[in-house]
Amino acid sequence: MSTTNAEIARLAPLKVRMGAKRLLDIVLTLNILLLTWPFLLLIAAAVALGSPGPVFFVQKRVGLGGTTFGMIKFRSMYRDAEARRAALESLSDRDGICLKIRHDPRVTPVGRVLRRWSLDELPQLFNVLRGEMSLVGPRPALIEEVAVYPERAHLRHRVKPGITGFWQVSGRADIGFEEMIDLDLDYVRRVSVRTDLSVLLRTVSAVLSGRGAY
Repeated sequence: MSTTNAEIARLAPLKVRMGAKRLLDIVLTLNILLLTWPFLLLIAAAVALGSPGPVFFVQKRVGLGGTTFGMIKFRSMYRDAEARRAALESLSDRDGICLKIRHDPRVTPVGRVLRRWSLDELPQLFNVLRGEMSLVGPRPALIEEVAVYPERAHLRHRVKPGITGFWQVSGRADIGFEEMIDLDLDYVRRVSVRTDLSVLLRTVSAVLSGRGAY
């Protein structure tokens, strides 16, 4: 599965589809937050008590059009995780640019539970409300990863990054970089409310299976 630059260029204008997608994001996100806010408080307490450091981890990521924003997560790593990143890059269990270590020593005990059930991603609902992310879309990449992207990979920035997407429901970290880009560009080609609803339904089974969640 591969989407070329020419194929993307022939797409119909995205404005109408993006408007409907934004409305879906706002309605669903507000309802999710209303239903889950006590649970979010319990997670915040567990993170605070589990290891020293802030409850939230905010990291610069690349979003729509290549602009950057602060992506919010529940902290799942020890405070010195970023400083230890370079020393652990050779241990990555994933092919390609993105660092993923199945038994990452930087992850806290509470963080392992959060990552297994993707609960560390829940604060990104606030990124969605702020318009920086969507519920569904390509995962927002690190600035240093995007700096070494091949040209076609930048086409994934034609849509807002998402909390979930084709990559997450297809195996997450078990999928290599090139296949991830293929999935992202396929989403760019097929973006619509119908596609988003399908991905959101598939996300439930993906989270329960735990495949690629580390």
